[in-house]
Amino acid sequence: MRLETIDDRRISLNVLDDDAVRLIHAATLETIESVGVRFPLPRALDLLEAHGARVDRSSAVARIPAPVLMKALAEAPPAFTLPALDPALDLPLDGRHSYLGTDGCGVEVIDAVTGVRRRSTLQDVADAARVADALDAIAFHWTALSAQDRPVATRSLEELLAIWNVSRKHVQTETIVNGREARAAVAMAAALAGGREELRRRPILSLTQCTVSPLAHEGGSLEAGLVAAEAGLPIGYMTMASCASTGPCTLAGSLVVGNAEVLGALALMQMAAPGCPVYYAAAQTSMDLRTGAYTGGGPEDHLFAAATCVLADFYKVPLSMGAFATGAKEADWQCALDNALAAFAAAVNGADMLLGAGLLHGSRILAYEMLVMDAEIWSLVRTMCRGIEVSDETLALHAIRDVGPGGNFLAHRHTKAHMRELWLPKIFDRRPYSAWEEKRDGARQWALDRARAILRDHRPQPLDGRLQAELQRIIQGAAADRAA
Repeated sequence: MRLETIDDRRISLNVLDDDAVRLIHAATLETIESVGVRFPLPRALDLLEAHGARVDRSSAVARIPAPVLMKALAEAPPAFTLPALDPALDLPLDGRHSYLGTDGCGVEVIDAVTGVRRRSTLQDVADAARVADALDAIAFHWTALSAQDRPVATRSLEELLAIWNVSRKHVQTETIVNGREARAAVAMAAALAGGREELRRRPILSLTQCTVSPLAHEGGSLEAGLVAAEAGLPIGYMTMASCASTGPCTLAGSLVVGNAEVLGALALMQMAAPGCPVYYAAAQTSMDLRTGAYTGGGPEDHLFAAATCVLADFYKVPLSMGAFATGAKEADWQCALDNALAAFAAAVNGADMLLGAGLLHGSRILAYEMLVMDAEIWSLVRTMCRGIEVSDETLALHAIRDVGPGGNFLAHRHTKAHMRELWLPKIFDRRPYSAWEEKRDGARQWALDRARAILRDHRPQPLDGRLQAELQRIIQGAAADRAA
């Protein structure tokens, strides 16, 4: 397998100039220091206070002086790798690569066989991971669906096992949301990696936590992050501040709110485990003013994507960016437009990780054909981001001289040498009109057919039976801890 990643970006989109970044940064520091951020976890407040923050225990709000915040953030490594069970699938986060992952955690799936929308199960988690595993465009997994047929006490851990059992790619989960689950997830990852020290050297699991906009966190998410940081797992905090509801109506104001939430959490992680790998995460949007709903697609989303890339670069940490999770209800022109523009805006600005492949209706519903179609969109964006190489070879003067006026380049050796560099679609329809008219099919059906073929034929080697038993033992131990 050769992952389709962006590793040679030649074009860019300037959404925030240097002055704008400085203004957002200054407003963020003022917000964190004077308004504060809520950290409802005693240990988090203890750490913040010990490092110089002013803590109000009754409200759990910490006001962090700018020098304290920036000193902590300076400990964060600017680059690191997301290792995979298969080292050939490792993902360097070095500012030169962009990777596409699935998203989560959807609660419904459009059945690949019947086409019926239904609640998702553990089998769907495994099936979605199998399709993602077979697509070279998908470089890492999020838990794409919720295993709603499994007990809440063990659900997130069983989802992890289901993914690891069908794929050797890196897993970045958003469903581990408290300390109990995080400790069990670390134990599972350590068993797979070959021990705790080997896991610290090659963290095959990373954790994303969501903030609670505006300017707050959830205690369980903070505890899970601290467990991950101290075990050496990459940890990121995602703001989903929405214009006019959980963020100011203006885009700049929502960027300030989200930035304050993320930076406060990343600084806390560094206070607990200096030098631990952390990443900025964001999926900001705008509220629909007619319904109050999450939009999941629109110009604000694409501008937020581009702007957050710039901010993450400013703070010298990698970025995990929500990009593909369209608000469309089916795989139609709206979702293609949403996802293509969002992917392009994020990729050309250097997002390290892009999320959302396969999900519809604002990350609620997984459609297998959408997963394949998003892979095609990513392939197109990846090719665009390479830009145009200009060299003696690509200027092709020798070929132009050979062919001359009125000829053609079809059989020239220069064409043979470079023809495989041209992008070839897998599901875009480039047939003559008459061929289409005869069958009246197209990309959506072809994508579904490909997903069905993967589900039928792609059977990755499962984990060793003894290892599966060990992971199940850890999961059941976590369930017992919850019941105690």
